[in-house]
Amino acid sequence: MRKTVSWLAGALIATAGISAQAQTKWDLPSAYSPTNFHVENLNEFAKDVAQGSKGKLNITVHANASLYKAPEIKRAVQGNQAQLGEILLVNFANEDPIYELDGLPFLVSSYAGASKLASIQKSYLEKKLASQGMMLLFTVPWPPQGIFTNRDLKSVADMKGLKWRAYSPATSKIAELVSAQPVTIQAAELSQAMATGVIDSYMSSSATGVDTKTYEYIKKFYDTQAWIPKNAVLMNKKAFDALDADTKKAVLEAGARAEERGWKLSEAKTKEYLAAWTKNGGQIIPPSPELTKGLNEVGQKMLADYLKKAGKDGQAIVDALKK
Repeated sequence: MRKTVSWLAGALIATAGISAQAQTKWDLPSAYSPTNFHVENLNEFAKDVAQGSKGKLNITVHANASLYKAPEIKRAVQGNQAQLGEILLVNFANEDPIYELDGLPFLVSSYAGASKLASIQKSYLEKKLASQGMMLLFTVPWPPQGIFTNRDLKSVADMKGLKWRAYSPATSKIAELVSAQPVTIQAAELSQAMATGVIDSYMSSSATGVDTKTYEYIKKFYDTQAWIPKNAVLMNKKAFDALDADTKKAVLEAGARAEERGWKLSEAKTKEYLAAWTKNGGQIIPPSPELTKGLNEVGQKMLADYLKKAGKDGQAIVDALKK
């Protein structure tokens, strides 16, 4: 009897050891708060992968830049320090023009336009990422971008001298063209930057305004709907190739569901974020025709500069978008 019990105990320990070895663990860093809809979508994605792979792949989502800061995430995935990572594409505009498209003012200003851009852009992004040992898993857009500031903005001239949060090459370029003072601030540092007076304005979505409680410092949101940038979830190719066929399928299927869910969620959340903004004392201000005209001129200058450096691929994408 004792031998039987001993044998059973040994078998259970051995089985547990095999199960522990069989489970693969991946990290997925994000720069945004746990309550942000992008992070909520990532958590759903991780659950779907765990379920679809029958527990063979466990993904841990690290929100709020707790594992890597926003500019570090892409390199971490490329080097397989993190097997997955969520990035804001436009943050990497200095690396390649393909990333800059998301930040060109008024190139697209609707979800339909953003969806069309994403589909045209996809093959170019995949090619670029493949050259760096990565895969594009899915993209999800932010709500349309507007301007947060306490200053009255009747025209672009009124933006001169603003202490302007710049989180990407595109937002830095906008600052330059409107004579604002760009200050590099990432999302996780935004509340502190406003509280300490390091910045007094920035351009982002209503989601960022609510997540960071911008309404405690800035009351005006000019709803310019200037562009609709996308977050992309990247995957290390070697890490993916090391998975078995069933687990690969689970990851790709969960990614497709996350993309579909995320696009719908972004559009639905736009109304919720705007309502939350006003509920907390913020104002939503339609831009004046003069301000819109000036911002459109900024967008045209940035598009012209983009096409000069983007070559045939950039021109092809813009031409396809205009069809």
